[in-house]
Amino acid sequence: MTHFFSTDDSRLAASARILLPAVWLGLIIGISLIEAPLKFTAPGITIPLGLGIGRLVFGVMNWVELVIAVILLWALLKSGVDRAYRSVACGLIAVLIIKVIVIRPLLNQRTDAVLAGVDDGGSALHLFYIAADGLLLVGLVAALVLAVRRWVTIRPAVEADDK
Repeated sequence: MTHFFSTDDSRLAASARILLPAVWLGLIIGISLIEAPLKFTAPGITIPLGLGIGRLVFGVMNWVELVIAVILLWALLKSGVDRAYRSVACGLIAVLIIKVIVIRPLLNQRTDAVLAGVDDGGSALHLFYIAADGLLLVGLVAALVLAVRRWVTIRPAVEADDK
């Protein structure tokens, strides 16, 4: 029996390399692509209220992403992970770190200025956050394809003449 922290690959680690990118992908689609744009179309939502909701939702989302990334990093430490998957996953973690440590604090400063009435809210900073999420979306799809391809083999169909 292997220990939880051993470097031997396990079903848990292999499953994590498939499930975590899928959950992370769903999180980004649900929050960044669906909730965020729709929030400002709801009746009665003002810019300050929308920004406050967005700050709360994206703050929690980033914590969930960090937890997913830490667990994914654990799954990367197991043997049996190919170089392509490891590269994509490390790229995902790097983009997430930049998004959380660099872009989010700048956006929070901008939000503070808008809420204080000092700024009108027009900024290209959101484009960097959107670009980071776009990179994550592409990388997560690539990670899913690589992980699933490793565990699923497609066999050619047997033709009727071969029977």
